[in-house]
Amino acid sequence: MKTPFLFKTAVTSFALLILCHEVKAQHTKIYSHADTLRGSVTPERSWWNVQRYDISVKPDYTAKTIEGKNIITYLVTANPGSKRMQIDLKAPLSIDSILLNGSKKINFTQDGDSWLVDVPDQKKASIQKIEIFYHGKVHEAIRAPWDGGWIFTKDAQGRPWMTVACQGAAGASIWYPCKDHQSDEPDKGASLTMTVPDSLIAVANGRLAFKKNNGNGTTSYKWVVVNPINNYCLIPYIGKYVNFTEVYPGAKGKLDLSYWVLDYNLQKAKSYMPAEVKYMLKSFEYWMGPYPFYEDGYKLIDAPHSGMEHQSAVAYGNKYQPGYGGRDASGTGWGMKWDFIIVHESGHEWFGNNITTKDLADMWVHEGFTNYSETLYTEYRFGKEAGNAYNYGIRKGIRNDQPIIPAYNVNAQGSGDMYPKGANMIHTIRHSIDNDLLFRNIIRGLNKTFYHQTVTSKEIENYLSNQAGYDYSKVYDQYLRTTQIPELELRFNLAKNEVAYRWRNCIKGFNLPLVLKRKELRVKLFPSEQFQTRTLKAGEVSLFETANIEKSYYVSVKAEQI
Repeated sequence: MKTPFLFKTAVTSFALLILCHEVKAQHTKIYSHADTLRGSVTPERSWWNVQRYDISVKPDYTAKTIEGKNIITYLVTANPGSKRMQIDLKAPLSIDSILLNGSKKINFTQDGDSWLVDVPDQKKASIQKIEIFYHGKVHEAIRAPWDGGWIFTKDAQGRPWMTVACQGAAGASIWYPCKDHQSDEPDKGASLTMTVPDSLIAVANGRLAFKKNNGNGTTSYKWVVVNPINNYCLIPYIGKYVNFTEVYPGAKGKLDLSYWVLDYNLQKAKSYMPAEVKYMLKSFEYWMGPYPFYEDGYKLIDAPHSGMEHQSAVAYGNKYQPGYGGRDASGTGWGMKWDFIIVHESGHEWFGNNITTKDLADMWVHEGFTNYSETLYTEYRFGKEAGNAYNYGIRKGIRNDQPIIPAYNVNAQGSGDMYPKGANMIHTIRHSIDNDLLFRNIIRGLNKTFYHQTVTSKEIENYLSNQAGYDYSKVYDQYLRTTQIPELELRFNLAKNEVAYRWRNCIKGFNLPLVLKRKELRVKLFPSEQFQTRTLKAGEVSLFETANIEKSYYVSVKAEQI
């Protein structure tokens, strides 16, 4: 997730200061009518379901304006009692006119960044279309991709370079009219047609449908995706691009890989990108199941910002180097053995793009699991101890400033802890399950069961508990809905070879089981808020060492002898 300020596990000190300020501001925010319009399924949104977007856009690099249209194909799911539909488009862009089913001009009124469109009676289960024409000065991103908007910049040779970043609070309505709510994706896919100067190339999600020279100094490129796609993932890339391709023998057969890079990066990209992408695909298809969008292929595209998870068109701006901007978030060195942007942003193809949360408040599902995919990748390539070390290392980025899950139905974004704390929670549960084959089946099962679906946090939580055969609901409540770090209190009586243990600083009913292991030794504990006592067998005292526990579980340990 990248807006209002994307928390990556490796951020600059300046970026961290901005994030802390914005999170604090949000924590005390009083939500407005506009927040409700954007963040909830209003009556004007509830009776129709998006089937397809067909967007056309013509950007003006010099004037920093755009003009375009979006044909929204939708299914009438209920009788529209209000006879209005809500379309979202943010200022300074403005809607010019709207046609119903290609001919009838219909009226609309504006309510802030929402536009209420008058519609006639429409039969339930019917398919309808509205064609929305719009134009205006664009909202420019100031520090993309951390905030949203168009990016008008120049490449290293001073030539125009344009794209958009718009996840989270900014939303896709910052550049095109849509139903800007994560719960409703275009079920039948989408197209994006870009008209640009002849000197530039336009790239977007999916596959190129046509390239047309308009005979007036411009060329139009139409790209099409056949799968459902998040509003914020449908993105134009416009610049002096060149392309090379290959075919990857993936879990579902042949997967088309396509690399779109600035012309002067071509040789560097050819020697760097393919190996990184193949390592990523091999690891993630093992852990998470087949790449979810074989029909649309996989693309990696040079971008003028650090990177974004745009479905089948991943934005890349990591300067062809390992780590994240040359840094390792874990501080262990393992993060310098692979390209963070290729791994992390591609991980979102499974968690974020394949599985999408209905409400922005549940974005930990995107970011926690994708952050954990970094651990899974490290483990797959370099071994389990490397993965454990990486996961423990990123823990230093956790601030526990506010709960990960904020208010629902107001387009609220939770704490940046959704990244490292979310990943450490998943790692904690994995160690508690103590069955890596089962855990892998759960991760793969999530992507199969919720394939191309929008979900709630509770659905993901319940699935994991059901598949694990243990109710982890209190564990989720502890880590997602509070800022308390559970404390395991240990009291050793070595004269009696006993240890007493209990949970502290936790919610009522917190019930995380602990499996402690070292070589052939293994114990399983079910701590509660009341002391329990265990007689220690030979060598078992070593299992209770603080480092042994804290490296496997996101808990603090307080130990004393009595």
